[in-house]
Amino acid sequence: MSQSIADTLWQENQDLAIACLNHPFVRGIGDGRLSRDTFAYYVGQDAFFLEAFARAYSIAAAKAEDWEGFMVFHSLAEGVLQELKLHQSYAQKWEVDLQTVKPGTATRQYTDFLLATAWGQAAGVTATAMLPCMKLYSFLGKALAQKGIPEHDYSDWIATYSSDEFNPLVQQLEQLTEKYSRVSRTTRSTYRYAMQCELDFFEGALRAKESSFLN
Repeated sequence: MSQSIADTLWQENQDLAIACLNHPFVRGIGDGRLSRDTFAYYVGQDAFFLEAFARAYSIAAAKAEDWEGFMVFHSLAEGVLQELKLHQSYAQKWEVDLQTVKPGTATRQYTDFLLATAWGQAAGVTATAMLPCMKLYSFLGKALAQKGIPEHDYSDWIATYSSDEFNPLVQQLEQLTEKYSRVSRTTRSTYRYAMQCELDFFEGALRAKESSFLN
């Protein structure tokens, strides 16, 4: 049996997946040592990102070639809205005003890329652009929860992305990628750019506090 498109692209970009797992931001979530200010900044940036992510799903739904794809894309958008509710509770806990969040450079680059892809490309390419985020967070959550959910400030984050509820969302997006996309130069470059955006996103969150001292 031939390897799926999602598995092929994931394997081709293992270097970036491992770089994300080993990034100090992710390691700080894993062991609970990440500074509260850094995580609070991340919460605001991720909420801004997720709004764009939900919009990209909706645009892809409108471009889906059949009703089934339309429905699945919309159900995934609903999943993002549920995730945003989690961020609202995070925001209250970490005293982040989501209404005043301004996107950092890495956040804006990522959201602009996603929305430009959604508007300018077919639904299959958009699915390819969105898959790295979902697949990577599942990978990170499971890796950090390998020895059980630790008890510290970031336990909810690890529990969410390692959960049995999150993985089916990843699988749905993988199935959409398989149905509407194919391995090509475009999908390869799109997938890899999104993976690089993920790494840059973590780096941007980690460096935000440092930058605030310089300004």
